[in-house]
Amino acid sequence: MRPYAGEADLPAIARLMNACEAVDRADIGTSVDELRQEFAHPNLDAARNISLWQRNDGTLIGFGALSIPQPTETHSGFLNFHVHPIARNSDIETQIFAWGEQQLRAVGGSAPLELQAVSRPNQGDRPRLLERYGFTAKRYFFQMARSLAEPIPTPQLPVGFTLRHVVSELDAADWVALFNESFIDHWNHHPMAVEQFHYHNQDPDYDPALDLVAIAPDGTFAAFCTGCIYPNDNQRSGRNEGWIEVLGTRRGFRRLGLGRAMLLLYLQQLRSIGAETALLGVDSDNPSGALRLYESVGFRQLHTTIVYTKEVRSEGVEG
Repeated sequence: MRPYAGEADLPAIARLMNACEAVDRADIGTSVDELRQEFAHPNLDAARNISLWQRNDGTLIGFGALSIPQPTETHSGFLNFHVHPIARNSDIETQIFAWGEQQLRAVGGSAPLELQAVSRPNQGDRPRLLERYGFTAKRYFFQMARSLAEPIPTPQLPVGFTLRHVVSELDAADWVALFNESFIDHWNHHPMAVEQFHYHNQDPDYDPALDLVAIAPDGTFAAFCTGCIYPNDNQRSGRNEGWIEVLGTRRGFRRLGLGRAMLLLYLQQLRSIGAETALLGVDSDNPSGALRLYESVGFRQLHTTIVYTKEVRSEGVEG
């Protein structure tokens, strides 16, 4: 194991992840440019929380990255890990899991620690490896798709509400407050900071045309829908798809039809700039009824992703 050395490691990491994608078909294909952007995320301390495993000849065969969001009642860390198909079912996976626990413990504090990782049900031995190491399947997320060739119902915003695009330089604080108040009652919510807003809006693929907000009559940011078209993903898949990444309605403005209206307005916008299919991910146990909403406008399930969690004992805790 060795620490991440920065820019010089990006080509080898991209090759490793693409070798995994060739076998797993889990939509993890990537490029140097995409990794550079991913590793700049505010939740990831790349210098500290990325490690690499390689053979004696220097061939990269394992990768681990631990992203640590703002703490809540639980201090959680998301472990992104990949092991080359030629090196699987050795002890590398165990080493990566142990490293992830160690890095999470280093955070310190009194809050309980929880390590998270994901797998699709059919992603080789990955689910069994996670379970063998003590992870438990905690949550199931559906990836869903809708053809934009199908008719889109006419959106209807409530009377007095207006629609506009987000202006990054002006709207950061209001947008972050809207996000946090919209998702505070959702599983695994972590407070967003303005820094994350700017990270997202400075992504090379960010398009303000796909960043919509509904304004209440009193000027309050009431609901939003934002997403992106990722040209690299579309080039790899040979499809023309666009993502809905966040759809939410602020507390106090729910049950007015805002969520449905924003979703339909976004689908219209996505179609107008040339996308042929809309994609999204949703928690199957979402408390707001999002799954029913998506199904009601024509979305259908493509894949399931399982979130696995493991309680990590803090240093000095005996058990």
